[in-house]
Amino acid sequence: MTSIRFLQSQLEPNHPEFREGDEVVLAEGTYQGTVGIFLHLREDVNWADIAELNGSIRSHPVKWLALGPRP
Repeated sequence: MTSIRFLQSQLEPNHPEFREGDEVVLAEGTYQGTVGIFLHLREDVNWADIAELNGSIRSHPVKWLALGPRP
């Protein structure tokens, strides 16, 4: 039963505030301050791909992300 709950927690998004195309910033972690565009959640929904301003696409823990400034 515990393994089923674990699998469900890995598949259910805990961060619905991020949408494809949102500007995000890494608010925590090694690359704190990095700005990018939110692309999508990974299979493990605790991770997301962002397109960084230098053209790199990297995965980061969603808990490290914050919405970037709005125009």
